[in-house]
Amino acid sequence: MSVSEELHVIGRPLVEAQLAHPTVAGIARGDLPEPVFRSWLEQDYLFLLDYVRVFSRLAWQAPDGHLGDLVDLAHSTFHDELNLHRSLSAGFGADLDGARKGPACAAYTAFLLDSAAVYADGLAALYPCMWGYSTLGRRLAENPPEEPRYRAWVDTYAHPGFAELTGRIAVMIDEAAPDPDRARRLFTEGMAHETAFWDVP
Repeated sequence: MSVSEELHVIGRPLVEAQLAHPTVAGIARGDLPEPVFRSWLEQDYLFLLDYVRVFSRLAWQAPDGHLGDLVDLAHSTFHDELNLHRSLSAGFGADLDGARKGPACAAYTAFLLDSAAVYADGLAALYPCMWGYSTLGRRLAENPPEEPRYRAWVDTYAHPGFAELTGRIAVMIDEAAPDPDRARRLFTEGMAHETAFWDVP
């Protein structure tokens, strides 16, 4: 079993826990109170700005064969995901310019940026966000919400293109050959940050 496959085994029950979280469950039903999602959008917008920096820091260290992959991921995050957030935020009245990081966002981004100082560590640390959201998106798309704004969010992370980007990270992790115990620890810590992020301010 490859390192990425081991991480999937660890991650599956943790994704189930996220699906049961009230914020995720509300998105799935399409009845999450708007102030909650508005706050989540503001926090995730700030998170994604630093996520671009994580990809960029890893790109600087990447082998030549994966430099383009990480540049692509930074570009996709900066343009596609952030544009989605701006579009959704307008519909929910979110204040992206005035948003400030809450404790969960600050802790998660600090963990990712610190981990990205080492190439293999950074890949394992960021994988919960890529793989976790791709998995959540596919699961939620099995019975998508009728509310169009929440449906748009689900469709983004259920898209095959997002799964393809996630698959690129899995390949990079396996090729980087991190210490398996360290990779599992960083991945598990990242998944814990993912779950905590749903507890929006």
